Amino acid sequence: MRILSGIQPSGALHLGNYFGMMLPSIELQDKGEGFYFIADYHSMTSLFDAGLRRQNTLDVALDFLACGLDPKKSVFFRQSDVPEVCELAWLLSTVTPMSLLEKCHSFKDKTAKGISPSHGLFAYPVLMAADILIYDSNVVPVGQDQKQHVEVTRDIAAKFNEQYGQTFLIPEPQIRGEVAKVPGLDGEKMSKSYGNTLEIFGDEKTLRKKVMGIKMDSRTPAEPKPDAEQNLAIQILKLVAPPAEAQSIEDRLRAGGFGYGDLKKALFEHYWNYFAEARTKRAELAVNLDYVHGILHDGAAKARTKAREVLKRARQASGLE
Repeated sequence: MRILSGIQPSGALHLGNYFGMMLPSIELQDKGEGFYFIADYHSMTSLFDAGLRRQNTLDVALDFLACGLDPKKSVFFRQSDVPEVCELAWLLSTVTPMSLLEKCHSFKDKTAKGISPSHGLFAYPVLMAADILIYDSNVVPVGQDQKQHVEVTRDIAAKFNEQYGQTFLIPEPQIRGEVAKVPGLDGEKMSKSYGNTLEIFGDEKTLRKKVMGIKMDSRTPAEPKPDAEQNLAIQILKLVAPPAEAQSIEDRLRAGGFGYGDLKKALFEHYWNYFAEARTKRAELAVNLDYVHGILHDGAAKARTKAREVLKRARQASGLE
């Protein structure tokens, strides 16, 4: 089983990235062959600072390795180090109906949030399809918001296969339903685009301020909160605290006599402690960048070997060779 997933270097990685993509990918390392990439081509639809893209790409590599990605078990690389994916994206685009792309939620959501519409943003699902198909991927762990793109990939692969003969494997999405949509600080989906994130490796003072700034209703500490499970801080707490501890805090909030200030303090402490080991590992990696760059270089070499094989198959099927 080959597992494929990518993450954009468009900003500091956050809790939504971790539970939506990183942790599922890390957990799958022992269940198949993982191909995990830093999606720097994709970041070009929303990030236009070249220096920042380079820094963000390095930061993503450090973050992912610190959180548990094992280069001995997985292939880890920069998307742009496998340029074959761009050629495959063109081949796929010639069989992709405009109507299929017009239905995609991502383009509508991002333009509604103020991101300037471009061909790259509109054709994003085609490049994503190329990312997935070029490695003969079987499983794609994604967040709920990305499920549609995997479905689009399946449709595009089927159309290419119908037109030119059996060429691509049809991948399956894998979604961790209980954490597929991590809430942001405003209750919406946590996203860099929305500015509502809790960073994995953020500054302690800044993160504490963010947590303590989460808005609550006007009920006093003494008042019972029968809807405690709907509280934003409780929802995030359940991700980072031991289950028994999270349940105990929720029960106290529901019963009354437990204030929102104490709730947010507990959330921050559990959040900070959850990534303590990863922070130590990241600091070690940050002073050994040759090792990190070596991992990406070796990963790209392995990825290109597979990519060239699949691209050749697609070129032959479509009459380019």
